[in-house]
Amino acid sequence: MSAFKSDFLNVLSERGLVHQISDPEGLDARCMEGPITGYVGYDATATSLHIGNLITVTLLYWLQETGHRPITLMGGGTSMVGDPSFRDDQRQLLTPEKIDENIAGIKRVFGRILRYDDSPTGAMMINNADWLMKLNYVDFLREVGRHFSVNRMLTFDSVKLRLDREQSLSFLEFNYMIMQGYDFVELSRRYDCILQMGGSDQWGNIVNGLDLSHKMGGPQLYALTTPLLTTASGAKMGKTAQGAVWLNGDLFSPYDFWQYFRNTEDADVERFLKIFTRLPLDEIARLARLKDTEINEAKKVLATEATAVVHDRQAAEEAAETARKTFEEGALSDNLPTIEIPKGELDAGTGLLTLLVSAGLAGSNGEARRHVKGGAVRVNDGPVGDERMTVDAGHLADGVIKLSLGKKKHVLVKPV
Repeated sequence: MSAFKSDFLNVLSERGLVHQISDPEGLDARCMEGPITGYVGYDATATSLHIGNLITVTLLYWLQETGHRPITLMGGGTSMVGDPSFRDDQRQLLTPEKIDENIAGIKRVFGRILRYDDSPTGAMMINNADWLMKLNYVDFLREVGRHFSVNRMLTFDSVKLRLDREQSLSFLEFNYMIMQGYDFVELSRRYDCILQMGGSDQWGNIVNGLDLSHKMGGPQLYALTTPLLTTASGAKMGKTAQGAVWLNGDLFSPYDFWQYFRNTEDADVERFLKIFTRLPLDEIARLARLKDTEINEAKKVLATEATAVVHDRQAAEEAAETARKTFEEGALSDNLPTIEIPKGELDAGTGLLTLLVSAGLAGSNGEARRHVKGGAVRVNDGPVGDERMTVDAGHLADGVIKLSLGKKKHVLVKPV
């Protein structure tokens, strides 16, 4: 039985989405009084969010679904500085033009998950550049900076770890937590926002906003963080041979996204169904009871439902059908990930190891060589044992060459 009375905190608790809450009873009571407004901030460090961000977007989804108003705060201002949290070095400084380009890319995923409108629970998209870029430096130091203790700031893990490793922390980066705390105060003033949410690594930055509001005579604000994403084996979730698991289809295709979840470890299936899908908990419990080979059916449901959330139902079903054809019928499909190589290069012949790396099936020639020696590589569904093999136009079938690593990873090579 949940310890909460409000639908919002009940849902988050039941789905394993709560790590810390600054004042659980107080926030629960506010949620019971009527619609609250809460936000998550997203810095524009890339043209897409990644799978780690999907958990915080999910927090905003459940906030809206349980009758409250979510804000997606775009970090047009904070991205000019860069969050130093748990980094060994300073982020590359981005130009305003690059930040705008990244924000345009990031916005694409929100509209598929949240409902933006003018209703009391309609989501709002706001850019902190609206106030941060207009600040007068001396006024800001006097009104806001005086409330921050450097002694206390030095104790936060995001700062302490960098200093303990004797790595430089610039004054620019040191200001980030002040800016993030001030964001919360501004959102409270402008939109009656009382809740900030984020990953557990953001706890120190979020709590700064609570303290700042109190010291500046503002209302009581609340913080909620979600656990960081790790697999049952302890690995950080979200890394593949191709790199990060991005939420935009042009960087990480819906098919690759589907496959990523299809390859979930058995021990993670129930937890990921709760976090990444909208399925009812009783249906999740039924799927979690599947054992041995039957658990693969639960993984397919997880893959399809998670892909439908991030992309759409049609893309998810197409990915599932492509996988079924590939694995159950052994057929080629136009929906498989495809790389293009110059026709002349293929006519002359390309080394298999080089091709495996180009296709993202291996991170280096050495890794590709180990896969070949281990019998994991196939060309057009035929096993390959010679690491010196050359792939050429003679391997084309229906205009493409199918490269496979194990039973689940396939890429089509297409001459252009």
